[in-house]
Amino acid sequence: MDPRIASTRKRPVNLTLNEALVAQAKGYTNNLSATMESLLVEFVIKHQNAQRDRQQMANTCVADWNAVHTAVGSFADEHSTL
Repeated sequence: MDPRIASTRKRPVNLTLNEALVAQAKGYTNNLSATMESLLVEFVIKHQNAQRDRQQMANTCVADWNAVHTAVGSFADEHSTL
């Protein structure tokens, strides 16, 4: 588990959930809070990983563009009005 997510402190929260769905879920788990928490951890980690991947792609794009600029300069340099 991601250390930024893991916490020993727990507190009650209010959620609005489909009553029939909760009743069905209780048939599959004896600890609905723990089940919801584990699903929420998966959700957060999935989105953190997606955000990290997008940032890495952006960083790669910037590095590639900077390498092109270093090698050949900017096409706008030859159109300078100064």
